[in-house]
Amino acid sequence: MQFPDNVSRLCSGKRFSFACHSGLSCYTECCRELELVLAPYDVLRLRQVLQLTSTAFIDRYVVLEEDDRGGFPRLYLGMVDDGRASCPFISQEGCRVYENRPGACRAYPVGRGATLAEDGTVREMHVLVREEHCRGFATDTSHTVAGWSENQGLAEYNRLKDELLGLLYHEEIRRGARPLTAEEKDLFLLALYRLDEFGSMAASPAFYNKYLPDREEREAILADDLLLLRFGIRWLTKHLFAAKT
Repeated sequence: MQFPDNVSRLCSGKRFSFACHSGLSCYTECCRELELVLAPYDVLRLRQVLQLTSTAFIDRYVVLEEDDRGGFPRLYLGMVDDGRASCPFISQEGCRVYENRPGACRAYPVGRGATLAEDGTVREMHVLVREEHCRGFATDTSHTVAGWSENQGLAEYNRLKDELLGLLYHEEIRRGARPLTAEEKDLFLLALYRLDEFGSMAASPAFYNKYLPDREEREAILADDLLLLRFGIRWLTKHLFAAKT
């Protein structure tokens, strides 16, 4: 695989040096002029810490991009129109939502790609991204990919992304066999991003009698947004690709 000049492959045991702190002249530069895709778990964490409903968060902070080939929509964090396209959560002191920052922010400068093998196992690939402005590499602080991931609290973010693989890269989507309808795209947004609305739908007898008949399981899922999101992934996959799953 050919990478850009500033991107290099990171094998599991390979170490890299990096540290980010307010003493660097480039501090917060990586939070400007970027395209940040928001995964469902990113939105869940951000709207919770901001105490917003899903609808309010999406209306205020999200740019929705449709796939003209009929694939799944993509959600991007909307940047501030300040001439530098700055993240709406950045300040002179740093990130205002640091403990709940998106997975891509946590992983930087490491990038992770994941694919689903035929046997259902997840295959990972990691790269190191060296941006010209970044001074974080001029340090003696050394990491492995596994150590960096643990240090940045990436385990749950990666787990939720991996659970999405069977949906986002389903064979029918990859082959372009069936473009998604407008209704199916709306269901995608509902089940994965508009969790409060999805929870209301799941709490209706018409829905739970069919999909969540077990009362104990239903009550647990409706009381926990993370469990609701994981259920939404499973439900949506079966709903869209019933003949294949």
